[in-house]
Amino acid sequence: MISRLRFLSCCLLAALAFASCSSGEARGPVVLAPSSMTNVMEELADSWEAQGHPRSLLSFAGTPSLARQLAAGSPADVMISADAEWMDWLEEHALIDSGSRSDIAGNVLVYVVREPVADGSVPVPSNGGKLAMADPDSVPAGRYGKAAMIAAGLWDGVAASVVPAENVRAALQLVERGEAEAAIVYASDAAASEQVTAIAFPHALPDGMTIRYPAALVAGAIHPDAAGFLASLSSEEAKRILCAHGFTLPEGQQPC
Repeated sequence: MISRLRFLSCCLLAALAFASCSSGEARGPVVLAPSSMTNVMEELADSWEAQGHPRSLLSFAGTPSLARQLAAGSPADVMISADAEWMDWLEEHALIDSGSRSDIAGNVLVYVVREPVADGSVPVPSNGGKLAMADPDSVPAGRYGKAAMIAAGLWDGVAASVVPAENVRAALQLVERGEAEAAIVYASDAAASEQVTAIAFPHALPDGMTIRYPAALVAGAIHPDAAGFLASLSSEEAKRILCAHGFTLPEGQQPC
């Protein structure tokens, strides 16, 4: 059964598309993107519009929510995932065009705190403190963080302190509001906030696990600009913008 939140998200996207069409204004493709890409996607959409295209309609949420929106029939043209597993799931359910799929970016994890840690130590909460992170059971950023901490032998000691958030930006906001001592987020999220201090995340991801952002056309996408916008996400201009926002480039490409 579709949750009320996902139902409202579907209705909002449909309403935006209908409003654009009914007003006689050309609309750009509908793009579903993870919350961790909010700032960079806004700039990428600005760049696309500056090239003479109708501006893309952007919808942000945690990757699991976006995937379920598509499964529930939400109208969209381009899907961007914060990990390969959810894009694999979409591909298995024939919800994306497999041939259009490619990685457009990568990222690294960091800890964030409101106040700098004087000795540079890793801010694992103690004495009842809270560690915010995107839901480690479903959201990519949380899964990455949990896997790294399990590999480092730390998870059992901090699991009771973890406050799971709907997405990585929500985890960041818990620290910004002082509701958690620390959070595990992407470096790009830390770069987007002026209220937190980033501390290097010293725990390596397990072998074979890589943070990457695959993008693809939604199955049956008919917007004439959908393929062009997707291609623009791998352009040299897009790479410059991604790097400026703290993302890394896909494996095999020249690093930022």
